[in-house]
Amino acid sequence: MPVLISTGVSARHIHLSPEHLEALFGQDYALTPKRELSIPGQYLCKERLRIEGPKGSMDNVAIIGPTRFRTQIEITSSDGIKLGVNPPIRLSGDLDGSEPVTLVGPKGKLELDEGLIVAMRHIHMTEQNATELGFRHKDYAMVIVPGPRSLVFDHVVVRVSPENVATELHIDTDEANTASLKTGDKVNLLRINDKKIRIERLINMFDERQMKLIEACVANIVEEERRKVSQMEDILARLRN
Repeated sequence: MPVLISTGVSARHIHLSPEHLEALFGQDYALTPKRELSIPGQYLCKERLRIEGPKGSMDNVAIIGPTRFRTQIEITSSDGIKLGVNPPIRLSGDLDGSEPVTLVGPKGKLELDEGLIVAMRHIHMTEQNATELGFRHKDYAMVIVPGPRSLVFDHVVVRVSPENVATELHIDTDEANTASLKTGDKVNLLRINDKKIRIERLINMFDERQMKLIEACVANIVEEERRKVSQMEDILARLRN
């Protein structure tokens, strides 16, 4: 059977390097924790920044502490349209060749050559869950969302770490809005590596209405293929005559 896991929805946010923190807020400045996050050691900060792009800007963008080795800005594809940028979809930390962006703080302005990304959807998984479910770090999983806006998230990267205290799907606000998900909602996790999903497991994920739609789609496909075969047979018959 599928495994139920929680969802964490991430809005646009910024991770700052110590150097860039000082450039934007002043020398020896320290971030002010506001609220602990589900990932151990990370916290939402009271401080906010402005992001500027070629076509627009966004104010009051959250900062996530503590500081990191490199500055990373995570936005959604919708945010990118507003800013006039096209950031790549990347895992956290994969910043080489990413999109340039400008950050504005109370004490300075930074024009970064790279660092702007759209975060790839992923699952933070505990080592225990990874062992029980047969996942390894950077495996891919499939997540099926139930409900009136049900859909399938494919190509979900699994991130296994001893620091993870819970197994949780992380998506951005664009993806969450599409599936009508919010933080804390439960979704169904399936493994796709090594072809270990069986068709009956997938069938059990759908309700009666959805199954009728699937059956109708399959029937239409079969009928279309039969029609094409019949047309081909008619053409061959005419050629023989």
